[in-house]
Amino acid sequence: MSLTQVYLGLGSNIEREPHLRAGLDALAGFLTDMRCSAVFESQPVGIKSGPFFNLVVAAYTDLPLMELDRRLKFIEADNGRYAPDRKGLPLDIDVLLYGELVGNFDGLILPRAEILKNAFVLWPLSMMVPDRVHPEAGKTMAELWRDAQIDQVLAPVAFEWQGRQLTPSSLL
Repeated sequence: MSLTQVYLGLGSNIEREPHLRAGLDALAGFLTDMRCSAVFESQPVGIKSGPFFNLVVAAYTDLPLMELDRRLKFIEADNGRYAPDRKGLPLDIDVLLYGELVGNFDGLILPRAEILKNAFVLWPLSMMVPDRVHPEAGKTMAELWRDAQIDQVLAPVAFEWQGRQLTPSSLL
């Protein structure tokens, strides 16, 4: 069984800590060698809402891309993402990178455009995998972050999951 390295972006703007913890717990149930970035508070992009907590997860999976995406939708649903009366965005989980795949896979476009557009995706990626080359931009994540002209305010926040502080004290 071969494993594929994946990077996922997680965000929540309502009951942020419990929803992100629930999402991480669910992911830990089927992903291997899971690592989490620091957690950042960011202002909403493209919607009117309260601030988000965001982070990036790096892991390995034996699931095909569409099965992984299907499971992410179930985790989002379990956290009220699709509830008719929901307020805000309880949990959003996006596939940012799946191995070296580039292209449109049944509407799932990889690498995800948000990597280059949103500081709350690019900054944690640049910290986790500074030397990883973006398959389309041809630059490393560290170079992309250094050169980014993204007008977004991010604030690292203390966040604990399974007894581990995800955001290093040097950022706080």
